[in-house]
Amino acid sequence: MAKTPSPRPPMGWNSWDCYGTTVTEAEVLANAEHMAQHLLPFGWDTVVVDIDWSDPTARSHGYNEGAPLHLDDLGRLAPDPERFPSSAGGAGFAPLAEKVHALGLRFGIHVMRGIPRLATGAASPVEGTEVTAADVADQTNRCEWNPHMDGLRHEHPGAQAYYDSVVALYASWGVDFIKADDMLWPYQAADIEAFSLAIERSGRPIELSLSPGRDLSLTRLDHLREHATMWRICDDLWDVWEDVEANFARFARWAPVASEHGWPDGDMLPLGHVGIRAERGEPRDSRLTAAERVTLMTLWVVARSPLMIGGDLPTSSPETLALFTNADVLALLESRGSREVFREGDLVLWTADDSDGAGWVAAFNLGSQPLSVALDAGDVGVPTDGSARVRELWTGEEVATHQVTVQSDAARGVAPGSVAIPVTIEGHGARLLRWEAPVSSS
Repeated sequence: MAKTPSPRPPMGWNSWDCYGTTVTEAEVLANAEHMAQHLLPFGWDTVVVDIDWSDPTARSHGYNEGAPLHLDDLGRLAPDPERFPSSAGGAGFAPLAEKVHALGLRFGIHVMRGIPRLATGAASPVEGTEVTAADVADQTNRCEWNPHMDGLRHEHPGAQAYYDSVVALYASWGVDFIKADDMLWPYQAADIEAFSLAIERSGRPIELSLSPGRDLSLTRLDHLREHATMWRICDDLWDVWEDVEANFARFARWAPVASEHGWPDGDMLPLGHVGIRAERGEPRDSRLTAAERVTLMTLWVVARSPLMIGGDLPTSSPETLALFTNADVLALLESRGSREVFREGDLVLWTADDSDGAGWVAAFNLGSQPLSVALDAGDVGVPTDGSARVRELWTGEEVATHQVTVQSDAARGVAPGSVAIPVTIEGHGARLLRWEAPVSSS
């Protein structure tokens, strides 16, 4: 079934940043319940179980070579019943998905490209065919970083039959969202097309998210839009400033094409309580400073990226959770024309459009020291007659604009006769402004 276009990108929670390969059913439900109670009214509605949910030996800080993954008789991965007790007896994720749906949320899972090496070795039958996993496996196109999967020989019709069988199983469980990994680096066009077709044949409207996107080129845009809901534009992003800063340039390229036809994805939000049993680091509150966390949220929202929270919701701080419940900020996800309009030194400016007579300005300071500047209204699309009301959305404060009469330090870079918008931005910080022109009485 074809995906239904949405005016805003997907929003939810993913288990990777806090639990890596080890998340349990109880932890998924705790986050789902927290989301339903506190975040659903703001648009957060998807809960995703990330990688290695079939591995009974899963651990933090890596993958297990030769892990005894749970498979069914058709070579399809099954949840580990120790970590996901409701999956016992062949129930799969159906009982967990039912509980998530009962909370008013959508349920998602992570999958790897290809077919399990255990299925290849066992020559597991491919449903609906006379062939086995060994006939369709491609051991020359394995994932470089995960030891569990073979590629698929897409010139063999049994490869499509295997994906059809896998996605039909997920659809029967009630899966609404699939994060398909090892799809974009290198670009696996045949797998993307085959997985997308399998979703179409399943008859269930499942959203497809593609990962990871290191070196992803805009020349792939039409193909991505045809086959996926969202696609990563970067490698895994963690709670360090360098990872956040690197996405400024990527979003500058990709944000102008973000739309209901598909969403460029800057990866998960490593905010809150992360690293509990994760791939990197130990249990911690996000190492990003308070200013850097605001910058992360501001950039992802103004670029209209999908938003997937990486921290454990029940144990994250109220200050972190407040970043996810600012309705004025999240309204930017339905803006138009998001773009970087200025970059000079440490100052980066983005704008986005709302309905007639309103819009947004995001001002970022990439430097480590505070930055005080006067923005020229004409540079950021704000009416130049001084009539616009300007408000900072993270603080709710009104911003006083003024007409420049003479050049001065307070209005450096703004010519006399123009309107200046003064802002002070913390090191690695951001200010998110909304402007509205007065309504005409005529």
